[in-house]
Amino acid sequence: CGTQWGWYAYDPGTNLIYFGTGNPAPWNETMRPGDNKWTMTIFGRDADTGEAKFGYQKTPHDEWDYAGVNVMMLSDQKDKDGKMRKLLTHPDRNGIVYTLDRTDGTLVSANKIDDTVNVFKSVDLKTGTPVRDPEYGTRMDHLAKDICPSAMGYHNQGHDSYDPKRQAFYMGINHICMDWEPFML
Repeated sequence: CGTQWGWYAYDPGTNLIYFGTGNPAPWNETMRPGDNKWTMTIFGRDADTGEAKFGYQKTPHDEWDYAGVNVMMLSDQKDKDGKMRKLLTHPDRNGIVYTLDRTDGTLVSANKIDDTVNVFKSVDLKTGTPVRDPEYGTRMDHLAKDICPSAMGYHNQGHDSYDPKRQAFYMGINHICMDWEPFML
């Protein structure tokens, strides 16, 4: 499991605590094959037992240090069919704003903060997996330029808010990109 160090939310209606886990280590992605399960994950855990009710991994095999611990905003909103849903919205450092059904962890939406996010082409809503653009990967045989967002993320660890009357979220955004030059020591 990735580390967690803050930005927890609690819903007394579901009795779940929501939080995100951080990035895998070491940063050199070639040293840790696979998805690095439970890193970069949004968890919903039972407040009484600690049992995980769901876990949604946002960035399998994170190679950019997009520690996924940012704020978890809870809201009740109507879906496309007019049915009220309990939602969790999480603007991630990876440049994607995720919305989950907070009762069961179902992915509702995953949208780029803006069009400059280039590490992912999109997020497959059926699998929840981001579709990577290999041009912006950090592998050892590749010099990547203008990776957006940088390791700082387009949304770092600042707090955000939700206005239920307007059904609008307010969040601070960084627009910082980076180059990644691998080399052997």
